[in-house]
Amino acid sequence: MADSLSNGTHSKKALLSDSQLFEAKFDELVTELIQRDLKDPGLVDALNRHREVLVYNVPGGKKNRGLSVIGSLRELLPPSQLTQDVVERALVVGWCIELLQAFFLVADDIMDGSVLRRGQPCWFRKEGVGLDAINDSFFLESALYRLLRKYCRDQPYYVHLLELFTETTYQTVLGQTLDLMTAPPGDVDLSRFSMEKYKSIVKYKTAFYSFYLPVAAAMYMAGITNEVEHNHAKEILLEMGEFFQIQDDFLDCYGDPAVTGKIGTDIQDNKCSWLVVKALEVMSAEQRPVLEACYGRKDDASVEKVKALYKSLQIQTLYHKYEEESYQRLQKLIARCAVTLPSTVFLNFANKIYKRNK
Repeated sequence: MADSLSNGTHSKKALLSDSQLFEAKFDELVTELIQRDLKDPGLVDALNRHREVLVYNVPGGKKNRGLSVIGSLRELLPPSQLTQDVVERALVVGWCIELLQAFFLVADDIMDGSVLRRGQPCWFRKEGVGLDAINDSFFLESALYRLLRKYCRDQPYYVHLLELFTETTYQTVLGQTLDLMTAPPGDVDLSRFSMEKYKSIVKYKTAFYSFYLPVAAAMYMAGITNEVEHNHAKEILLEMGEFFQIQDDFLDCYGDPAVTGKIGTDIQDNKCSWLVVKALEVMSAEQRPVLEACYGRKDDASVEKVKALYKSLQIQTLYHKYEEESYQRLQKLIARCAVTLPSTVFLNFANKIYKRNK
């Protein structure tokens, strides 16, 4: 990696922001995976397809997960230890998390029959792709392990990272399984929905990989392997992840697709979202039949009736109240649990997600 693309301690040239460093690293990793990795001329077509899969699906999001690796590492290590090599490896591990995210999203969009992702058609809806996207999702997952091996195999934390990624993948699959079982397409049964079930789905499907994974990776890279410290971090980050998904559910219904980059379909897809669970908690017995008749239906009229019911139940007001309570709860949790870890690791993350609109 050239000095001009480094803000490690030993760089003598103009510094770039972590975001700029991160963006610049992506093309290099694509080249690493596609051109330098496999030389068999018989693989040219497959590798060209993989390049397209990478470029279309990986770099388009907010990149908060990936950037949180280097951001957290800067809080955990003194500047003297942030050499160019350390920074480079943190950028690579960050992109590995973005690859994992892309793997989940490509597969999730197929299962949900989604239309838009990050402002463009979902990969499986692209002409000529279809269900071949399933194989493409496998490529995205396998690519991250190739990069981890190349860049981190000689590091003392390599096995920790491997175990962290594989365990996080398993946890996310468990969450997706709960999600699919709770709301099978065409089988609307609101009795399956509860706040307890919802929180289990959120914890496993979103919170582990979106929040604990990047910070835990940075902790291992900083030499922090103590189980107590990891458990403290996990307690804080899973709380944050729960709010993040509740916020995502809110934006699915009330966000602007031009800003969020996707069209919300939780109502049509019979999803066990925070909004419907909260509605079930606060509605009257007379209102429930409306929800039962309209939730999980694809037609616009049914969707509008559900939204009208949400409005009458003041779901937006209840959400904003929850958001404030969640932020206050998180502050107390950080004060209690971040004893040996710098609180800025968690506060930086919190500041990125509270009050977001996409």
